[in-house]
Amino acid sequence: MRSRMNHTVCAAEVHDLAGGILRQCLQLKDHGPQCTIRNLLLVLFFAAARAGSIFDACRRLRNAPTDQAIRNALVAQLPEMGELERRLNQALAAQLPKGLFRNRRPMAIDLSEICYYGQPFEREGELRRGKRKQGTSRFHCYATLYVVRHGERFTVAMTYVWKGDSHVAVVRRLLQRARSLGLRPRYLLLDRGFYGVEVARYLKSVRCPFLMPVAHRGRKSKRPLEQLKSTRRFLAWKKSGFATHEMKNPKEQTSVRICVRHIPRRGRHKQRTLVFAFWGLRPSSPAWAAQAYRRRYGIETSYRQMNQGRIRTCTRNPRVRLLLVGIALILRNVWVWLHRVVFGRTRGRGIELHLELLRLRTMLLLLQRCAENWFGCTESWQDPIGQAFAAPFTYEVELELLKLVISAPTCFHA
Repeated sequence: MRSRMNHTVCAAEVHDLAGGILRQCLQLKDHGPQCTIRNLLLVLFFAAARAGSIFDACRRLRNAPTDQAIRNALVAQLPEMGELERRLNQALAAQLPKGLFRNRRPMAIDLSEICYYGQPFEREGELRRGKRKQGTSRFHCYATLYVVRHGERFTVAMTYVWKGDSHVAVVRRLLQRARSLGLRPRYLLLDRGFYGVEVARYLKSVRCPFLMPVAHRGRKSKRPLEQLKSTRRFLAWKKSGFATHEMKNPKEQTSVRICVRHIPRRGRHKQRTLVFAFWGLRPSSPAWAAQAYRRRYGIETSYRQMNQGRIRTCTRNPRVRLLLVGIALILRNVWVWLHRVVFGRTRGRGIELHLELLRLRTMLLLLQRCAENWFGCTESWQDPIGQAFAAPFTYEVELELLKLVISAPTCFHA
């Protein structure tokens, strides 16, 4: 499994790798004769592979413990939020390659909001308010620090974002975690929501270069853009270039460099003007700044992959929710590590990746197969005639179903 020339990974190896990280870093213990560490992890991996709930996983696994027993085992072993966050960060850093610590890498910070429709568990600070989507304006919010580099796209730190946390506090916690690991970003890519005087002043104080788009706040003025003193005046530029801008608020101010990337009209596409604020960088051209910021969208991909392996739940306990999000990020890091160490090939100073050799969904299905082989599966199928196949889904059962469909196709018409 450690050789770059060996491109085979079995389900047991993936389970042992992911399970070993969680067992060691989260300090899991047996909780009774049924809820052993192995049974607990198998149920969690099965639920993550199906992007379902613990209740659904226990119903589909024949000899698995009950869902209430699994939840009791989780709640009994979960520490307080601060300690749980520390253990999850330790698990995220468990398989980071040594080459990641030798040189500085570009990194990105962003927030992931998970919709929530219930009441807070203990205090109002657990939920953050935001722009309404999917029928709610309240969210459980998480922030992550992500390495933006081909072949090394690891999530190296995460934190729970409380209602009263400012963007400065979130950035500070993530950078302190990276510094404790020995990682220092070459430059930091931030979302538009982090644009503000406080964040810029803090990053300048810790000597951390950054690049982020400018947020044009306030009402649109009726005056021409050229006469404005706010950041909207940069939208009137007809050519790309650089400038200096003074960021202010009622209490403090700081200066940053502005990069304007003007994209003229091309065919059906309208002209666009991209405005970025940066410090500590010497971009060769505005096109380089725009291209460098495009790489930040990899963190959005990490959130999409996280949701593919995130266990769904309706619990109000923020510790359980943080654990389930952390497990999804850890599984994604295991997938990145496998491609870098097992499937990747060294090409000069870089790594040639072959993502088609093991998709993330395929890795999750391997974990699902481990749970099915250990507990057995209770999947059943009911045909329109009324006959039920209560046996587990095997190749023989699937063949019989196929024969039934071929012999009586009219039974399946709407």
